[in-house]
Amino acid sequence: MTGELRSGQVAEQAGVNIQTLRYYERRGLLPEPDRSPGGHRLYGDQAVTTLRVIKAAQRLGFTLDEVAELLEAGRHRHGRPVAGLQERAAAKLAEVDGKIADLTTIRTALAEALEAGCDDLTVCAGSACCPIPFTHLAEESRHAGPCR
Repeated sequence: MTGELRSGQVAEQAGVNIQTLRYYERRGLLPEPDRSPGGHRLYGDQAVTTLRVIKAAQRLGFTLDEVAELLEAGRHRHGRPVAGLQERAAAKLAEVDGKIADLTTIRTALAEALEAGCDDLTVCAGSACCPIPFTHLAEESRHAGPCR
């Protein structure tokens, strides 16, 4: 083992807490560490790198299950390129683009609701000029709501 780091040292260097480190071990994201004669966990320098990779992948929107799959594929590549990373990154990008589109639609509807002076969802839903996407319910009840 190149470096022998204890749990606290690994956690500090990777910017996580010890509970996170142990949780990732239980999930199989980190290999089980060696033990000192006194029973302390001893990690190699690679553990810090792996933890940083996990946190970076999470910031990119990958779930822990997805990170586990990517790490597992990397462990078994034996010098070959990891199949699927490009596909998974492309799929994640498409997912993010979809979320951005959804959030843009939501933002537009909320801005329009503010502009229209909507102050009560029930009253607004009954108004033909309500910009919130549930105005199809207005067909059932035709009371006028606030509109500027």
